[in-house]
Amino acid sequence: MKVGFIGLGNVGGKLAGSLLRNGYNLTVRDLNLELAQPFLDAGADWADSARELAEKVDVVITCLPSPAICAEVMEGEAGILEAMQPGKVWLEMSTTDEGEVRRLAEKVAATGASAMDSPVSGGCHRAATGNIAILAGGERETFERVLPILTTLGRRVLHTGPIGSASVLKVVTNYLATVNLCSLAEALTVSKKAGMDMATAYEAIRISSGNSFVHETESQVILNGSRDINFTMDLVIKDVGLFDSLGQSLEVPLEISPLVLNIFKDGQHRYGAREWSPNIIKRLEDACDVQVLAKGFPAEMVDDEPEEPGAEITPKGRDAA
Repeated sequence: MKVGFIGLGNVGGKLAGSLLRNGYNLTVRDLNLELAQPFLDAGADWADSARELAEKVDVVITCLPSPAICAEVMEGEAGILEAMQPGKVWLEMSTTDEGEVRRLAEKVAATGASAMDSPVSGGCHRAATGNIAILAGGERETFERVLPILTTLGRRVLHTGPIGSASVLKVVTNYLATVNLCSLAEALTVSKKAGMDMATAYEAIRISSGNSFVHETESQVILNGSRDINFTMDLVIKDVGLFDSLGQSLEVPLEISPLVLNIFKDGQHRYGAREWSPNIIKRLEDACDVQVLAKGFPAEMVDDEPEEPGAEITPKGRDAA
């Protein structure tokens, strides 16, 4: 099966690397040719346009920074839609608006092709090793067709239901991760101000009921001082904004997400849109005149688990009588 990949950024480049590493016939495209060059050197093909890429392959994957950019790649001049036809599949792996992915999926379906939204979760370090989690929304028949690709890209693959369902759940999970990051920034700063040894504070949280995936990853790069988790403040604002807009459209009286949005908008104003998201703790460091650091923590996360074949996850209760 021939695969095309558009968007070779922090996450997309690592996902595309898993496909190439595992022997897929891969065609790539990115506005930044420098990002694509390592793939070309390793044997991938290049496409001069999104349409050309879609013409060459069976499955087109997009992993792009925003819904607007994805829409341009799909619908713009020499876009993907111009080349879609029966038998082809579009996999949208960006974190995007569920209404927008459904709109574009309808246009894909009108060509006779199929579409799925398949965002990933688990961090760039797990995307690099093929151990990331994937949420996949779309027709079951299409899901089963592309499952070999999805289980190459990720270790745990969950079919979430119809198109758009994966995007809903993705913004939910990103929202929860961001809330956790904000609470950890406060917890670590309070620990510092209370005179705790920060390596001990990290372990206390890790072995306790306060532990989380975010703590075991982002707290480490916070304490190192690099704050490098390969995710930036503008992307947090986009993702939490998607969650907040969804909640408002459903008339849920949200209280926490507007506060988190304001925290990160302030962080973006202070430190820049492309500042690493864990450096949101700097707002508290500046206010308290402290540095929340500790020796022995890594500058970036590396997945130390071996790459393993992925598998579909079945939700609890689905098979219950």
